[in-house]
Amino acid sequence: MEKETKKKIRPKQEQSRPGLEKEMTPVPETSPIDYPKGKLNAKVALITGGDSGIGKAVALLFAKEGADIAIAYLSATQDAETTKKEVEAYGKKCTLIKGDLGNENHCKKVIKETIKAHQKIDILVNNAALHWESESIEDITTDQLTKTFQNNFFSYFWTTKYAMPYLKKGASIINTTSVTAYRGSPQLIDYASTKGAIVAFTRSLSANLIDKGIRVNAVAPGPIWTPLIASSFDKEKNSEFGSDSPMKRAGMPNEVAPSFLFLASDDSSFISGQVLHPNGGEIVNG
Repeated sequence: MEKETKKKIRPKQEQSRPGLEKEMTPVPETSPIDYPKGKLNAKVALITGGDSGIGKAVALLFAKEGADIAIAYLSATQDAETTKKEVEAYGKKCTLIKGDLGNENHCKKVIKETIKAHQKIDILVNNAALHWESESIEDITTDQLTKTFQNNFFSYFWTTKYAMPYLKKGASIINTTSVTAYRGSPQLIDYASTKGAIVAFTRSLSANLIDKGIRVNAVAPGPIWTPLIASSFDKEKNSEFGSDSPMKRAGMPNEVAPSFLFLASDDSSFISGQVLHPNGGEIVNG
């Protein structure tokens, strides 16, 4: 077998240490990149679960940075309408698409409606999620397991699949995973399992799409104060939520949104297949 050789991407050159920039070809680009009209100016972002919580914070920050927004949400129309008004306050267009993302045909509809309203998709944020506490694996019914995977993982796969014909070079896909993918969760076994699947999906898809110039990354939040939390636990657990993190508190959605902005913008142009960890200081591998 012939020895494989790496493709030369610049002229052959060498210098004695420590080297001089001016003698390099090309000269390394070190000047700050300027985004005078916003980091996401003229972009279109589709955000699933964008009606509240982390998704809402991402929608508002993206709009502030110049993006038009499409939000796919399950049923909280009041929250969705409020988010739409807040996005429009930044002078950006916002489209709401209601329905169950755990249904493949609806995921296909979400893409169709987004293209109809905005003509393109530059950024896809797969963020929708749900969970239920279960003390034992024996308490997790097949129906619950199936619903959790359909909503938390299959929807990411389906939405991405049907978005692919519209994602061009330079597009960004960002998946919301969780700290539970790395350390597990004894009362959220099925939920944590979906989040682990999302990490593998992110890494695999990144490798698959790298030659097309489409970047795929993920964000793995720790304890974040959202409606999902308030509606999942009892009063006592909600009062203590996040207190076991190294920072001794839960994070707020707007503390997570900048991670999504970084991955959506050209600030992260050399990053793909990676996971950011806004989790209050917990050290995880990966």
